[in-house]
Amino acid sequence: MVETNRLILKPLNHEQLIKYLKCDGSLEAELNLHTTSRTISPELKEALEQTILPNVADKSKDYLYSTLWTAISKTENKMIGDLCIVGEPNAAGEIEIGYGTYEVFMGRGFMTEIVGGIIEWSKSQPKVKSLIASTEKTNRASFRVLEKNRFVKVGETETLFKWRLELYNHV
Repeated sequence: MVETNRLILKPLNHEQLIKYLKCDGSLEAELNLHTTSRTISPELKEALEQTILPNVADKSKDYLYSTLWTAISKTENKMIGDLCIVGEPNAAGEIEIGYGTYEVFMGRGFMTEIVGGIIEWSKSQPKVKSLIASTEKTNRASFRVLEKNRFVKVGETETLFKWRLELYNHV
């Protein structure tokens, strides 16, 4: 678990991910949270079913690098968004992150805080040397989150910007 000023970032275990996918309030009930209106995009549903759930179930892997980290507002006691690390650190020590805020909570700086919390957590992970991310070129809010967390644009494709943050102060 990671704590920031306004949020608790909780990595979900396999059973919790299944409840998350149901969107029926069962996960919120287990975590003693107020329910919030959330939907799962087709892309996230596919990632959960095809990649995240199988990786979290694989006992040979550290699930913290494959699961969804749900962000919980301390004051509202609600899930407000999620971040996922896309696999264990590669040979270069890179981890890739993806993230999203539930619509009703957008524009309040939560995602900047969530990414900042994962950066702080990453600094305590000996194998992690840098974080990478990709954003749609049209998603200004998403790349502003990375800019505010000192990510540097390192490349682009026709539709995406590629970002990187080097971690220098390892424990």
